[in-house]
Amino acid sequence: METKALDTRSLHLSAPATHPPFRTATVLGAGTMGAQIAAHLANAGLEVHLLDIAPDDGDPNSIVNKGLKAAKKASPDPFHTDDVADRIYTGNFEENFDRVAEADWVIEVVVEHLPIKRDVHARIEKHAREDAVISTNTSGLPIHEISEGRSEAYKRRFLGTHFFNPPRYLKLLEIIPTQQTDSEIVERVAQFGRIHLGKGIVVANDVPYFIGNRVGIFAQLQAMRYFTEGDYSIEEVDTLTGKLQGHPKSATFRTADVVGLDVLVDVTKNLYEKAEEDESREEFQVPDVLQKLVDKDRKGAKSGAGFYKKVDGEIKSLDPDTFEYTSAEEQDLGDIKSIKKAGDLKARLNALYEDTGRAGTFFRDTTLSTIGYSARRIGEITDNPADVDRAIRWGFGWEMGPFEKWDALGFETVLNGMKEHDVEIPSWVETMADDGIDSFYRVENGERQVYLPSEGGYVSDPTPSDELSLDRVKAESSNEVWTNGEAAMLDIGDDVMLFEFRSKSNSLGRDVMTGLRECIDRVENDPNVRGLVIGNEGKNFSVGANLGEMAMAASQGMYDQIGEYIAEFQQTIQKVHYATKPVVVATHQRVLGGGCEMTMACTHPVCSAETYIGLVELGVGLIPAGTGTMRMAAYAAERAPDDHPSNIQAYLRNYFETIAMAEVAESAPQAIEKGFLPEHTKIVMNEDRRLHVAKEEVKSLSEQGYTAPPVRNKVRVLGEKTLAAIKVSLRGYREGNFISEYDEFLATKLAYVMCGGDLSSPQDVHEDYLLELEREVFLSLLGEEKTMARVQHILEHNKPLRN
Repeated sequence: METKALDTRSLHLSAPATHPPFRTATVLGAGTMGAQIAAHLANAGLEVHLLDIAPDDGDPNSIVNKGLKAAKKASPDPFHTDDVADRIYTGNFEENFDRVAEADWVIEVVVEHLPIKRDVHARIEKHAREDAVISTNTSGLPIHEISEGRSEAYKRRFLGTHFFNPPRYLKLLEIIPTQQTDSEIVERVAQFGRIHLGKGIVVANDVPYFIGNRVGIFAQLQAMRYFTEGDYSIEEVDTLTGKLQGHPKSATFRTADVVGLDVLVDVTKNLYEKAEEDESREEFQVPDVLQKLVDKDRKGAKSGAGFYKKVDGEIKSLDPDTFEYTSAEEQDLGDIKSIKKAGDLKARLNALYEDTGRAGTFFRDTTLSTIGYSARRIGEITDNPADVDRAIRWGFGWEMGPFEKWDALGFETVLNGMKEHDVEIPSWVETMADDGIDSFYRVENGERQVYLPSEGGYVSDPTPSDELSLDRVKAESSNEVWTNGEAAMLDIGDDVMLFEFRSKSNSLGRDVMTGLRECIDRVENDPNVRGLVIGNEGKNFSVGANLGEMAMAASQGMYDQIGEYIAEFQQTIQKVHYATKPVVVATHQRVLGGGCEMTMACTHPVCSAETYIGLVELGVGLIPAGTGTMRMAAYAAERAPDDHPSNIQAYLRNYFETIAMAEVAESAPQAIEKGFLPEHTKIVMNEDRRLHVAKEEVKSLSEQGYTAPPVRNKVRVLGEKTLAAIKVSLRGYREGNFISEYDEFLATKLAYVMCGGDLSSPQDVHEDYLLELEREVFLSLLGEEKTMARVQHILEHNKPLRN
């Protein structure tokens, strides 16, 4: 079958730097969304003017300042670092509307009321520069109606930009052009959103509630009705719509509580009102229980009660008959444990579909209705099934969108299931079946393709040229040049290799670290290889060393072997640092313990902005012993203005407290502030670009003539006087009940290493001296009963124990 180009995809897959990035923005409206959009624009380095209406009396900026203040206190934090907020300048519509003229991009985020939005755009047109881009943020109002009354020139640079809440963390950005919008404006916003804001871009048709909310809310309401109108408990619905089927842990009802039940009601009512031609319109009637909760001012997490309520430390759920909150009852979902253990997501979905009990009934009913609804929306909300999948994955956190689930369950299985359940099937699906096509996605000659109903066949669904997909690299078996099962080395092109962890949770067990040493050796000894990227596409970069291995060895008294393993671990991390060819670590999400140490060892790291990195070993009763403690002690001396002990001590105490409190940076920029990353770290806003950028960094370093850093043979440590001062501070924390007695013991051991052990005065030591102290203290702690209790607790409960 001939493959045709999918023109709409080119709108947001253009090469970087085709359009100039925005440098200034004005955001109109400082409510929750407006303030957080402003925060994320500031994260991207923009100067942002945030404006809102002035009150009738008092401080004219009181409303906008209140909005910005709320953003600063929001959780999760919308800002990468505290000082990012300094890039935001507040003002009001009455006195400062002329700041619109300073902006490259003007984003209107006022209340979802059409006349008000139109009035604001009339004012924008009087002030905005002719080359400025204008957009409206709305979750579902028709974009073309908002621009009614504006000039043709205004309409050409006007479009919808629907950010999902919270904007920093949810990847989806729906771009909604009107028929008058210039395609170059769409490209510019899409390109900026993808590269500089880290967004996944979906171009949606200008129809009610676009793609994400149209399908996502339908799916959410389908699940809710099994509680509001059926015989499933809230807990059962959340079990079946959470991680089990690749949805967020918050599932259906916890998600509703977090979003706000009043928000959900408003969106659902608006959708019902606007989607007049939708054959499933009645499915958007607000459930009575949901409406009653809002009427009782139980709006979810923000009001302290919704479908769930915390009562005396216990999370209780709503009884729909009494509207009281009761403890969870035992769930009646059959052998749900076996389904959870079925394997990967595809295996779990098929196990759910085949289940003959209540779990299977729920899954088949809700999944078939959602897939059928998604199929019926093709041609209205978008022509491309892949954009539906992307919108649901990026906007609602599903691992698979509706059409990806369809492929996972089998085309014929789902089609027959829809027929059996009387789910309305659009004619294009029947045509697809008649043509013998049995999947929505396929890979041809290394290229991913998607079935496009309007074309009656497959079209290319390309990855942007500055995004590197390991799945596509691994599709060609010859690209895997080495593996030991727990890790692999891949040829990613241009004479660059990539080392990929494949262990559980990307933990750094013995096989992973042995493999890394071997692969660095291979790279160093191959004249045709420029260097190595260390990265992966797991949920997290790495959660650290394999504690299970360590605990088992310790329980058997194998301390000599553990000592050898720790020495090998340190040698491997040092090999990353001192490799003769560039080794670039590319991080994302959680980077803990040994993963943090590996990143710290890298001379030129590339990090996703959403890198959460830290040395968390004290939480499990240990200290960092994979060079982390040594490196932080060395940083204190290197980053101090001079060798005077008092100046070094200020840095040392800061880094000591960071480790002792097991602090985790909440962004890559914050990791620089905390000392985990160097100032020159390349920070990538879009996580999907990190491996490509890391590869380019290897090439650049190689072409410049890479030289490994010199060995640290003179690390200034401060000795027993500083150690004594830290002990006094710890005793104060202990007496004030801020830390436990064992916390004090552990922190003292950490300070002992960072101060250089038993040295009586400040002096220079070789880094190997500190590495030996790391190992000695680490091994001694493994012999402590309370440390082993902490280790076992984290392994069994995935939560730290404070004993």
